Amino acid sequence: MSNHRFISLAFVSACLLLTLPAQAEESPATANVSAPLSTPAPLLSAGELQPLIGQAHVRILDIRAPQAYAGGHIPGAINTPYGQYRGPADNPGQLPQASALTAVLQKAGIHQDSHVIVVHGGTDHTDFGAAARVYWTLKVGGLTRLSIVDGGTRAWHAAGGELTTETPLVLPSQFVYQYDKDQIVTRDELAAAIQTGSAPRLIDSRPPAFFNGDVKPATAARYGTLPGAHSFNNAQFFPEGGTTLKPVDELKALVAQAGAAEGPAVSFCNTGHWAATNWFVMSEIAGNTAVKMYPDSMVDWSRSELPMENQPSRVEALLQDLKHALNK
Repeated sequence: MSNHRFISLAFVSACLLLTLPAQAEESPATANVSAPLSTPAPLLSAGELQPLIGQAHVRILDIRAPQAYAGGHIPGAINTPYGQYRGPADNPGQLPQASALTAVLQKAGIHQDSHVIVVHGGTDHTDFGAAARVYWTLKVGGLTRLSIVDGGTRAWHAAGGELTTETPLVLPSQFVYQYDKDQIVTRDELAAAIQTGSAPRLIDSRPPAFFNGDVKPATAARYGTLPGAHSFNNAQFFPEGGTTLKPVDELKALVAQAGAAEGPAVSFCNTGHWAATNWFVMSEIAGNTAVKMYPDSMVDWSRSELPMENQPSRVEALLQDLKHALNK
């Protein structure tokens, strides 16, 4: 090929390239890859969930029992039953092994940047506690884009949302779950803080009968509460008989009433279920990120020799045990 012909072809090629649209910097697809992901709202209504269904980065986790899930669930929802995020039957608040949670989340196709939406049954307000406990577990495991559907599956269906029995096919992920120990309060840490008089505000999330030492779960060894604890029943965040949270301004007022609007606080209950509701409202809704949770809660504490308040005498405790046994 002559030099003259080579130069002509090069000139034509250059002209053609100049007429083409810009590629890398102007491509919407490339821009989406590099653009920072927005932080989703921690609480979603059924209406806010609707446009998110089917989006590639969204994973909806239905935490109901498999039978309930099979009977009808939100389209695209993946079933990861609540029990997979809990400890053994004798101490449900105990944290599962990180390897077990890794397996659950990889199977569900969860990635580091996934927007994970937790959906509970919505049969009563305590269902929210299950969703909040899962949300907390995901957060302390490294995920940051999290939401809960207020009112759960029942609220979704009541608002006209479709239910399906189809199980979505999801490609497994490579996500590795790792506990952030700084977000988790242990019994030893609390005991040391209480002993030195440096304990954060302790929020007992249980109904007053537990706080007062009148009742206890079967798995707890003793009646009563943590020394210096303040009672704040998690049910106060819901309208009476309701399954969705009160308006945000009311929630924030209640958090202030509980003395947890700012500064360190620890939420606890029997097994870290009701406590998760209080933690969620105080931390994620009211914005006090200094609130932490004691996941093992009173079942764990009561099995030690550590001091407790509102603890009945041994005779009174035996009488209460007998009374509860006869009422079963």
